[in-house]
Amino acid sequence: MPLQLHPATSPSMTRGASLLKWSFVFIILTGCASSSLEGTKPQNETNKNYKSPSNNLTGSSEPAPRLPPTPENCSDHSQLGSVVCPENHQCHELSKECLKCDFNCTCVYGQEVNVTCKPRVSCKGRQEITVSMICRYCYQTSHWEHTCLGNNQCRAVHSPRETFTSNCTVNSDVLCLGNRVFRKKLYCNWTSGYKWSTALLLSITLGGFGADRFYLGHWQEGIGKLFSFGGLGVWTIIDVILIAIRYLGPADHSLYI
Repeated sequence: MPLQLHPATSPSMTRGASLLKWSFVFIILTGCASSSLEGTKPQNETNKNYKSPSNNLTGSSEPAPRLPPTPENCSDHSQLGSVVCPENHQCHELSKECLKCDFNCTCVYGQEVNVTCKPRVSCKGRQEITVSMICRYCYQTSHWEHTCLGNNQCRAVHSPRETFTSNCTVNSDVLCLGNRVFRKKLYCNWTSGYKWSTALLLSITLGGFGADRFYLGHWQEGIGKLFSFGGLGVWTIIDVILIAIRYLGPADHSLYI
């Protein structure tokens, strides 16, 4: 049988390997112990080492004091424009747009307050007038308290309904904060005088001859209905339904009256 050879191991090599193994075990145990001690550090020591961020503007650690907000300028800077204020009349009879008032910009919205006003023109009587008003800006007034310019260039009959920006002026008997002339977005709602009842009546009686289309300004479709006898009745019935539900309107995209 063949001989098997075994590497020779001395007692010194065995002791060295055992010492190296126990050295690794000691290092691992020491690292675990140190990490557990750091995790149990008292909270107050951690807070002592923390420093609050300093204020970059003042250089101190305290927060900067908050300044009170500046109220919005609520004086009327709009010009009188076409408004003519009568002179040599009683001061208390002047309209609100002919008065220059000292408004309280910090009043509460909707609250009734008294303001002191002076006339913009020369008048008779006491020059300082106390007027009662509701705390609100002019653009916050109700739609019946201001008048807006219309626009007949937009399409009132359109989906979605078109809007336009109009110049609005507060009525002379209303006193409010800010400019009395302001811009407001409105829905397009102008009319040319076409009546819905007339259009529906023409569509029922003379729709086969295109009378409804001619009345509403759709003259091209009216000629088509006239020479086709209302599309043999089909087109006439369809137009009656479209006018009845107000889907078919004037050709200039205005509203019925």
